[in-house]
Amino acid sequence: QVQLVESGGGLVQPGGSLKLSCAASGSFYDIFAMGWYRQAPGRQRELVAFIFSDGTTNYADSVKGRFTISRDNAKNTVYLQMNSLKPEDTAVYYCNANIKPDWRGVYNNYWGQGTQVTVSS
Repeated sequence: QVQLVESGGGLVQPGGSLKLSCAASGSFYDIFAMGWYRQAPGRQRELVAFIFSDGTTNYADSVKGRFTISRDNAKNTVYLQMNSLKPEDTAVYYCNANIKPDWRGVYNNYWGQGTQVTVSS
């Protein structure tokens, strides 16, 4: 069974930095894309950043120039380096991955449990 395990959330002051990690575990054939979404109280879940297996990245306009997504394919892990954090970045951050469980199947969408990021003085 595929699992996504996140780590790295916490409390940070405005202007500070945090790095999130998400590792895929279990038995699977291939990972196509990995990324991060976030959901603030009372708001819909939104895309933060995504990275494909070839290294192509995509960012929400609100985080461009401040956040960097990277991926270690050997470790099946995706990272999100968050710099110059703002109070409006406060949210639960969810890892997402498109994973093919076996060579005969299709890519399925998987979610992590979420990690809280709070930006406050």
